[in-house]
Amino acid sequence: MAGPGSANQPLLLGASRLNEDEESGTCQNGGSAVASVPSSSSSSSSSSSPSGNSVVLFSSLVAVCGSYAFGNAVGYSSPAETGIMGDLGLSLAEYSVFGSTLTIGAMIGAIPSGRVADLLGRRGYVGIRTVLHHGVACDNVCEGRLLVGCGIGLLSYVVPVYVAEITPKNVRGGYTSLNQLMIGLGKAFMFLIGSLVNWRVLALIGTLPCLVQLLGLFFIPESPRWLAKVGREKEFEAALQHLRGKNANISQEASDIQDYTEHLRCMSQDGIVELCQGKYARPLIVGVGLMIFQQCGGLNGFVFYTSAIFEAAGFSTTIGTIVAAVVQILTTTLGVLLIDKSGRRPLLLVSAAGGCLGCVFTGLSFFLQDLHSGAELVSGLVLVGVLVFLGSFELGMGGIPWIIMSEIFPINVKASAGSLINLVSWLGSWFISCTFSYLFEWSTAGTFFIYAGICGAGVIFIAKLVPETKGRMLEEMHASITNKNDNNLS
Repeated sequence: MAGPGSANQPLLLGASRLNEDEESGTCQNGGSAVASVPSSSSSSSSSSSPSGNSVVLFSSLVAVCGSYAFGNAVGYSSPAETGIMGDLGLSLAEYSVFGSTLTIGAMIGAIPSGRVADLLGRRGYVGIRTVLHHGVACDNVCEGRLLVGCGIGLLSYVVPVYVAEITPKNVRGGYTSLNQLMIGLGKAFMFLIGSLVNWRVLALIGTLPCLVQLLGLFFIPESPRWLAKVGREKEFEAALQHLRGKNANISQEASDIQDYTEHLRCMSQDGIVELCQGKYARPLIVGVGLMIFQQCGGLNGFVFYTSAIFEAAGFSTTIGTIVAAVVQILTTTLGVLLIDKSGRRPLLLVSAAGGCLGCVFTGLSFFLQDLHSGAELVSGLVLVGVLVFLGSFELGMGGIPWIIMSEIFPINVKASAGSLINLVSWLGSWFISCTFSYLFEWSTAGTFFIYAGICGAGVIFIAKLVPETKGRMLEEMHASITNKNDNNLS
C-alpha cells in the first residue's frame, strides 16, 4: 500500500500544526513553513562520485575504530578472568562486580551522551570518548574499568548516529553495520589472543585502536546534518560536498536536509518533555524495546562468562573461545553483507529466534548434566548452544537495534532519545552481567531457559512493532514514523 511516505508521491507532513503554518506562511519562530519532505524517489537524486564514496568509507572506518575498542573492552572479561582472579585473589562473585563496573561506567557515560553530541558535534564527541578510553592505564583496575565504561557509554550512541548521518540511504545499513562488525572483531581478537598474553598486556593492547581513531579525527568531516541543525550553512554544504565528491550535484539533497531541519526547528526544541509527545511514542517504544530484548536475552552472560560456561560443561575453554570468536566474525560479516539486501526486520527476526534456540540448547545441556547424562553429549550440546546464540546475536540483534535507533528519531529529539535508549541498553547490560553468576549458581539450566523465554518474547515484539527502514531517506522516514496515520512502516 502506498502510504504518505511512498516513493510515488511527496511525503506530506500531515500534522494539523503544519497545515496552520501553511495558511499563515510562517512558523512559530518566523521561518518559512515546510510543506513536504523528500520521498525515496526524489531525495539524493545525484550519485556520489568515486572520491565521495572513498571519503564516506574512510570517515566511517575512523568512527568505527572506537567500536573495535568497544569490542576489546567487552571481550576482555572472559579471557582475563582466570588471570585476574588468580593474581588479585578474587572469587567469582567478586569478579562479577569487576565485570559489571564496565557497564556502570557505560551508564554514567550514556546519560549525557545525546546532549554532549549535540553541543560538541559528532566528531568532537568521539575525541572525548577516545581520551576516556585510556582509563585502562589507571593503577586501580576497577577505576580503569569504570573510565573505559564511561567511554564506551558515550561511543555506543555517537558512532551509529554519525555514520547514518553521513551515508547515502542506499548503503546506510551496510556502513552502519560496520559498527557491529568492528565490535565483533574486537571481541574476537580478545578471545583469540587472551590465552597468549597476560591480562595486563591484554588491557594495553585494547588502547591501540583509540590512538588510530584520534589521529583519524583530524581528516574526517563533521556530520552535515548536525551542521545544518546548528545553522552553520557554509560548513554544512562543504561537508556534504566533501562526502559526496567534488563533482557530485548535492543541491537536491542539501535542500531536502535544510528544509526538513528548518521545519523541525520551527516546531520544537529537543528535550525529554518534547520526547514524551504522543507522536514519538512508536519510535520510543521500538528503540527502548529493542535494547531491552538485546541485553536481557543473556548477552553479557554469554560474552563475559564464556570460559565459565564451557568449564562448567566440561568443554575446553581455549578451543571453545577460539571457535566462538571465529563464528562471531563470520556471522557479523554476513550481517553486514545482507542488511541492505534483506532489510532490518528479517535479520532481527532470524537473530532473535536463533538466540532463543541457542539458549534452549545451552539450558538443555546443563539439564542433561543434572540428570548425569553422558559428558560428551553435555559438552557438545553446550558448544552448539553457545555458538548458535553468539552467531545469531551478531547476525542481527547485536548491531541492528543501534542502526534503527540512529534512523527512526528526528534530529530535534535525537539527543534526548539517544541518551535514554543508550541508558536503557547499559542498564540492561549491567543487570545481566551482575546477576548472571548468582543465577548460574542457583540453576545452570534454569538461567538459560529464562533467557530463552526473553528471546522468544523479542521475536513477537519485532514481528509486531519494529518498522523496516531499508532504503529510505532519514527525513522521509522521520516524518512518516511520527504520523499516526502512516501505514508505510508496518
